[in-house]
Amino acid sequence: MSRSTGRDEAETSPAAAPLAPAAAKPGRGESLLPQQTTILVQIRALLPSLPPSERRVATAALADPVGVAACTISDLAASCQTSETTVVRFCRSLGLRGYPELRIGLAAAASAQDGPAASGWTGLGTDIGPRDTTAEVVGKIGFADAKAVEETVAQLDLHTFDKAVDALAGADKIDLYGSGASALVAFDFQQKLNRIGRRAGAWSDPHLALTSAALLRRGDVAVGISHTGETPDTLAVMREARANGAMTIAITNFPRSTIATEVDRVLTTAARETTYRSGAMASRIAALTVVDCLFVALAQRNRARTLKALERTYTAVRNRRIAAAD
Repeated sequence: MSRSTGRDEAETSPAAAPLAPAAAKPGRGESLLPQQTTILVQIRALLPSLPPSERRVATAALADPVGVAACTISDLAASCQTSETTVVRFCRSLGLRGYPELRIGLAAAASAQDGPAASGWTGLGTDIGPRDTTAEVVGKIGFADAKAVEETVAQLDLHTFDKAVDALAGADKIDLYGSGASALVAFDFQQKLNRIGRRAGAWSDPHLALTSAALLRRGDVAVGISHTGETPDTLAVMREARANGAMTIAITNFPRSTIATEVDRVLTTAARETTYRSGAMASRIAALTVVDCLFVALAQRNRARTLKALERTYTAVRNRRIAAAD
């Protein structure tokens, strides 16, 4: 569900090594992980941008994919208090030809995700309840975080990803912007980039961020991190950066959000939030996954330089550690 707009850079070598063994090496832009759950990821990503009638259909599909897969289009339309035409329109919003394709996708996704039998947890894909035991809370959090990583990588558009790495590799300066939990992701990326000798700054204060963005120019890269894609401060600095000629990249969970329409490259995450985790936990882990992939792919572009920088930075801080006792 990633997208790409605006400027094109020259194609370069594949950005990252395979994450899992495969019989055949995947091509550029091809996902390395199974796609069975992608339709649910798509629905969650598009949910905020859908009109109310289509949103009711989407909510029903997310709440009970097995049940919806078993419904006729007439039954689903009636249960969602809408029309068959709206259900078809929802299918088209997902890029599907029609309702039969939606039913097949939901059935396949339901069999692959949140499987209590496979995980040993009943209702593991559900929200944390007020009467859940400590073991259930820990199990649900672990499961949700693992799913966020798995589904983020599965839906990542590797062609757009490669273009983003191309831009970072050729950047004179890299600015990273985020507010709240997204700021933590920006600072993590800055630390990684600085360790391999890349000029990068992370900004969470909106005034300081705008000041830095105003001084960017063509050849620089601005990365905006926003789970919702609607954070006003992050939108403002990304607009400023782009107006001054910088290449702009967004990391967001929603491909139809405002930030996705106003940058050159969009990399999407696939995080599901629950009552106690809104905007702060699963979304952060999903964004950190994208950041880690970008960092390693960028480091691969010049392995000798990377290893030398890592060795020098390690040596610089080694004496700050307490020596182990004999």
